Amino acid sequence: MKITKALFLFLLINFGGLAIGSWLMDGGPTSRWYTTLNQAPWTPPGIVFGIAWTTIMILFSVYLGILFQRENTVRTRIFYGLQVLLNVSWNYIFFNQHLVLFALIVIVLLTAVIFYFFFEGSKKNKKIRYLLLPYMIWLCIATSLNLYILIHN
Repeated sequence: MKITKALFLFLLINFGGLAIGSWLMDGGPTSRWYTTLNQAPWTPPGIVFGIAWTTIMILFSVYLGILFQRENTVRTRIFYGLQVLLNVSWNYIFFNQHLVLFALIVIVLLTAVIFYFFFEGSKKNKKIRYLLLPYMIWLCIATSLNLYILIHN
């Protein structure tokens, strides 16, 4: 698979996953349930979420395009599929079902998958792993926001 085809495929899957996750949010951050929660003082303004996820998914798609050129293994495909599933399902679990503890477990697992990609997924080309840093940082922030809501509500 050529890099441009792979990049296009991963952009399609990753942004498609974001769209599905957004559709499953039931109002998400503008819902009455979410806006009445005691939120962390470091919760970013709403516009930051869209900018962050757009940047993250572009960089993650580039990372995956390169990774799958060099290391298209069953393990890599399984971890990528798991990442898509966890990323999409968190929105439904947290915003739609209000299962804050279960959502925290899901986001911790998602973070572990991305850290796996950083430390183990790019052994043949270690430089590409830095494309994951925004995703890793964002997931740490999002996990802290989820945990704060669990503890303070």
